[in-house]
Amino acid sequence: MSVVVVLIGVSVLVAASFLVAFLWAVKTGQFEDKYTPSVRILFDDDKKKEEKKNN
Repeated sequence: MSVVVVLIGVSVLVAASFLVAFLWAVKTGQFEDKYTPSVRILFDDDKKKEEKKNN
């Protein structure tokens, strides 16, 4: 039974750390760029062609 208590404690600690990391990312502006993801697919082909030419 004590193992269950330890596992619950560890899972709460991990969940809290992910919450802190998410809140830090939102606060520092990691999710501000709304334009680039929508056009990123348009530029992937050029990079792949350059990589194939270099190999």
